[in-house]
Amino acid sequence: MGVVIQMRVNGKTQQHEVEPRLLLVHYLRDVLGLTGTHIGCETSICGACTVLLGGKAVKSCTLLAVQADGADVVTIEGLAALGGNGGLHPVQEGFWEKHGLQCGYCTPGMILAAVELLQTNPKPKEEEIRRAIAGNLCRCTGYQHIVDAVQYAARKMAAAKR
Repeated sequence: MGVVIQMRVNGKTQQHEVEPRLLLVHYLRDVLGLTGTHIGCETSICGACTVLLGGKAVKSCTLLAVQADGADVVTIEGLAALGGNGGLHPVQEGFWEKHGLQCGYCTPGMILAAVELLQTNPKPKEEEIRRAIAGNLCRCTGYQHIVDAVQYAARKMAAAKR
């Protein structure tokens, strides 16, 4: 027996009947076709499935879609709209400019974790950035380029506020 859920995903209201056991990551990928949210470990260790739920970075592989009923969800596909300039969000731009990605598998989750950090702490120190992304694993970059990308985004966002 299905349950009807409704949520705003990337600014668009979505309503579907889903099985109560459907994970949010599968709802996003399989029902909505938003495949930028990656499935990694399915145990919340890797962070590849991170999305913003009500502005908070959450791991969508351990959250049921019915738990997000009525919520506002932002995936990597909808992030550019938060940047406000019609192009890439400053964190996305930072990852591009500072080579914060290699294979790209962890990148969507890493970016969304960084976005949450910068929403609450616009001038994070390096150790604060490392702590904020600690729940997201990357096997390619060694993390320094990711930290550099977040610092780039913080500077760009601060300059835009002036």
